[in-house]
Amino acid sequence: MARKLWRFHGGLRLPGYKAISTARDAVPARLPRHLVLPLTQHIGEPAEPVVAVGDQVLKGQLIARADGYVSAPVHASSSGRVVAIEERPIPHPSGLTAPCIVIETDGRETWAPLTLHLDYADMDPSALRNLIREAGIVGLGGAGFPSYIKLNPGPGHKVDTLILNGAECEPYITCDDMLMRQRAREILQGMTIMRHALQAKQCLIGIEDNKPEAIAAMRAAVKALGIEQVEVVVIPTIYPAGGEKQLIKTLTGLEVPSNGLPIDVGVVCHNVGTAASVYWAVIWGEPLTSRFVTVTGDGVAAPRNLEVLIGTPVQDLIEEVGGARPGLRLIMGGPMMGFTLSGADVPVVKATNCILVAGPQVVGDPPPPMPCIRCGACTDVCPAQLLPQQLYWYARAKDFDKVQDHNLYDCIECGLCAYVCPSNIPLVQYFRYAKTEIWARERDQQKADLARRRHEFRLERLEREKAEREARHRQKKAGVSDAAGDDKQAAIKAAVERARRKREAAAPLGGADSAPATSDPATPAQDDQKE
Repeated sequence: MARKLWRFHGGLRLPGYKAISTARDAVPARLPRHLVLPLTQHIGEPAEPVVAVGDQVLKGQLIARADGYVSAPVHASSSGRVVAIEERPIPHPSGLTAPCIVIETDGRETWAPLTLHLDYADMDPSALRNLIREAGIVGLGGAGFPSYIKLNPGPGHKVDTLILNGAECEPYITCDDMLMRQRAREILQGMTIMRHALQAKQCLIGIEDNKPEAIAAMRAAVKALGIEQVEVVVIPTIYPAGGEKQLIKTLTGLEVPSNGLPIDVGVVCHNVGTAASVYWAVIWGEPLTSRFVTVTGDGVAAPRNLEVLIGTPVQDLIEEVGGARPGLRLIMGGPMMGFTLSGADVPVVKATNCILVAGPQVVGDPPPPMPCIRCGACTDVCPAQLLPQQLYWYARAKDFDKVQDHNLYDCIECGLCAYVCPSNIPLVQYFRYAKTEIWARERDQQKADLARRRHEFRLERLEREKAEREARHRQKKAGVSDAAGDDKQAAIKAAVERARRKREAAAPLGGADSAPATSDPATPAQDDQKE
């Protein structure tokens, strides 16, 4: 019996261009001369270098350790020598530079010693999560969130369903499709490891119906491995079916609450590429050093998928698929959610799933925006059930409180609202701007709160020290007074003692019958009485 599917709000069927990069199998990309490894390849704090310029490194060796809870370490993607630790351009919408470790490869691909864990089923879930963290694995679907955190549901949460996301909904991207075709067993074994870490009851693998080869490969692998409570579910190709909340809705009918997480409804969702990386990390001890990348578009001669070492320059990949025609736009990701690269000198990072070399018919210069006519088309297609036109007005007016009241952070930036806008308004850019401003203000507020707490702590410390000084003074003064009183009493006592000894010394010697000692002579009257 086929599983019941649910329909998420909005969405759209987009024209597909996946076939141009799936005609040939994915193969390993050529080893580059230099690898450029940014210290920030994930959401969270940058990693901290543990190597120096001139060091020889082996493939898989730790070169930067995680710095903080939301962080991931970086490993050498190949053996060679560290030739620089410096600012380099990185793939980011801002086009800014960031600290990177540059390795000159030696061509030998010599691995560092690896520790295998073939008996992972006997391991504690927390030990598994630590292995995954030490391997530097982040979400390979594009978000780049450290995976070990999503594998830790935390106290009070139980995971009913683990979902593997094979719904690659962007029109050009096919790296997950090819991975499922060629590495189905690794994906499933990684899934069982994740399932053990989460103690999940069942696993669902959602794949869009435009990937028949991947569906067949995954189903065959499930049957061959004999894994129970696992189901490969075919879902309609409706963009953005690969969104986490949209996929959960489609497969389970559950609605992740606004500003909530999938774990709130007992679900955890991971990308199929992440599952394969978990398999290699846990079973064979290999950290994340490579991934499948789609190099495609009408601007390259031979689009295809390549297994690329993290840190490989984009220019090397473009040359490997026949080079690009000059003057075209380079996009990392797809045409809907990707961003334009500042140049081809940036490296592939862990979150890089596609390099799109696009001509003007794909992503040409947009026409000038016109006033919003409130047609509501953006609302009709929004998969998060937002009001994009209202968000636009509030973002434009910099009314960020209102923007948040309208659930801005539920926006997944799928781009559909801008895609259907008849006024050509770049709506997603406004939403990204609003998010950036709100984050900046929150950071400023956090800094101000920290400064205020430090000031209040200083005042408390000064007051406490003053009180302590006064208490010491009072105690010292009381001690002096007591000592003076004691001295006076001692002097009186000594004087009494001296007087007593003096009287005793003055008394005549004799026994107990001796007359009482007196120094006064008897008066005549006393003498007469005696006679």
